[in-house]
Amino acid sequence: MTRHLDFKGRTAVITGAGSGIGAALAAALAARGANLALADINEARLQEVADALKSNEIKVTTHKVDVADKDQIAAFAEAVEHEHGAVHGLFNNAGVALGGTFDRVKDDDFEWLMNINFYGVVRMTRAFMPLLKQADMAQLVNVSSIFGIVAPSGQTAYSSAKFAVRGFSNALMHELEGTSIGVTTVHPGGVNTRIAEDAKKPEDMTEAELAAVKKMAKEGLVMPPPEAAEIILRGVERRLPRVLVGKDAHTLAILERIFPIKYWNFIKKRASRPQAD
Repeated sequence: MTRHLDFKGRTAVITGAGSGIGAALAAALAARGANLALADINEARLQEVADALKSNEIKVTTHKVDVADKDQIAAFAEAVEHEHGAVHGLFNNAGVALGGTFDRVKDDDFEWLMNINFYGVVRMTRAFMPLLKQADMAQLVNVSSIFGIVAPSGQTAYSSAKFAVRGFSNALMHELEGTSIGVTTVHPGGVNTRIAEDAKKPEDMTEAELAAVKKMAKEGLVMPPPEAAEIILRGVERRLPRVLVGKDAHTLAILERIFPIKYWNFIKKRASRPQAD
């Protein structure tokens, strides 16, 4: 398999392109001369992203898509085939967050998250596989999370989905070995996106708990999305099987590898230390 993928003049599909990492990926790929098919459930945000790319001499199409909806995904794939043809990069980036321990998360909310964060990836991959196969060289890019490597308390649903994305991607990578399609699994650490702000929260969450979550997000989600997008794209261009985004992601991945059972004790101890002013 050729090790370098040049996106100039090629087509990339991005879900969750209306904000955060998805919007930053769109800008970075546009700067590389890629044609883009951008999808998001929020049509207004998506159009803002597309409008900002109009100065580039590339083709950009926008598509309102709920990745939890099979029919919308199928229609999206048909539209991309009609408007772009072969797909060289599929970035399964759309995702949502759901806070709360297992006993506080309702089954309906758990299924809601899995339908977007995991089954959305699976269904997008299945729908676009024929278009990836049409390309001379293609890369499937599935965005997991550092919580697809470590599993913190209070993230039962989110970690379940992100571990599932990791397992699906790794198995599919082995199945596609020897073909023109590569697979990259992305594990972002703390990137400053809207995911925490837009997260669904338990109905019984107190004001104090909500304030603590917001404080943790402010302190932990610090990397600018454009920086994260560049790290991801450099890995995808090299067709790497795994991309860790941020020092925190690298540190936690190493910690989990060395202490696969006890890593959580180290994380708790660090979190309990007094913070310097």
